[in-house]
Amino acid sequence: MSAAAYAEVFRPPSRTLDAEQVRLRSRRGRSAQSNDSGRFELHAYVPVDDGWSEEAPAPLVTTVTLERPKTIITRNDSPDISFDRSINPYRGCEHGCIYCFARPTHAYMGLSPGLDFESKLFAKPDAASLLERELAAKNYTPRTIAIGTNTDPYQPIERQHRVMRQVLEVLARARHPVGIVTKSALVLRDLDLLVPMAEKGLVKVALSVTTLDPALARKMEPRAAVPEKRLATLQALAEAGVPTCVMVAPIIPALNDSEIETILARAKAIGVGEAGYVMLRLPLELHALFSEWLNAHYPDKARHILSLIRSTRAGRKYDSTFGKRMTGSGPYAWMIGRRFEAAAAKLGFGRSRLKLRHDLFIPPPRTGEQLQLL
Repeated sequence: MSAAAYAEVFRPPSRTLDAEQVRLRSRRGRSAQSNDSGRFELHAYVPVDDGWSEEAPAPLVTTVTLERPKTIITRNDSPDISFDRSINPYRGCEHGCIYCFARPTHAYMGLSPGLDFESKLFAKPDAASLLERELAAKNYTPRTIAIGTNTDPYQPIERQHRVMRQVLEVLARARHPVGIVTKSALVLRDLDLLVPMAEKGLVKVALSVTTLDPALARKMEPRAAVPEKRLATLQALAEAGVPTCVMVAPIIPALNDSEIETILARAKAIGVGEAGYVMLRLPLELHALFSEWLNAHYPDKARHILSLIRSTRAGRKYDSTFGKRMTGSGPYAWMIGRRFEAAAAKLGFGRSRLKLRHDLFIPPPRTGEQLQLL
């Protein structure tokens, strides 16, 4: 066989889409640009399009694995956060926010903090029963439980699995204080639980509003509620009597920092009571993932944005020092902090935070324990 005939026979099949178009189509609705192996893996696996496959990669499908932990309340002793315990109903998050600092935790499961984090999820169906058992322990002392500090408890799979709903039912029966952080309008489904808890001073709900630009939001957080929907959710919560907080988080230098004052003003106008912010954090694999995303969507600004981010972290990719990791350090971070404080004070957001009640707690009955008649 001649060389020309051989080349014709074994020539890779022609495509109607180029390799980049195929790649984009296969991960529509996802923000991560890659799915490289986590930091604990012995071997790194990187997909390569060699041009020989006749079929385009199938779109990523969300899968959910049921996880059976032995405990559900996670404890921490970090001096720079306001809670010492939290619950995570899910691992991974389908919202797919490219900046999510929880992405590196997926490496503990042998998965990638990239596309795996937003498509290979874990649900904890026993969370409510575990919580009841832990709250019933003789030595348990009630303090506010934070939910949504790692991954969103109201992400899309909550509609089917209802783990957050079951956890909230346990907390409501026990009259236990809870602080919730989400980006989802699905939280309104649980108003029948949240309103009575709010009347007792047992709950507060925060929504993160990263931007008011729907185009930027679609790129950064492709499966989260659009910005206007989040503001409408905050308004509905406030009108129902549920204490609310708007989180301008994360603030990304030269990308969304110009919106601080506008987001705060919109939130105040709809009755939101508290406000906070967090400077962008890029620990471990997240720095590379965010850099890839920047180069894909904002190639002309990527170097400038990354330079500003390093300036808020003492010239490094990330600084995990307590007291600095949430706000950053240096002149740029100082300026962001003063802008936020000035805007919040002008609008009437106080520095004090609503303290939830701990004195109404009723421990769930322990196994074999007789229920009280009165």
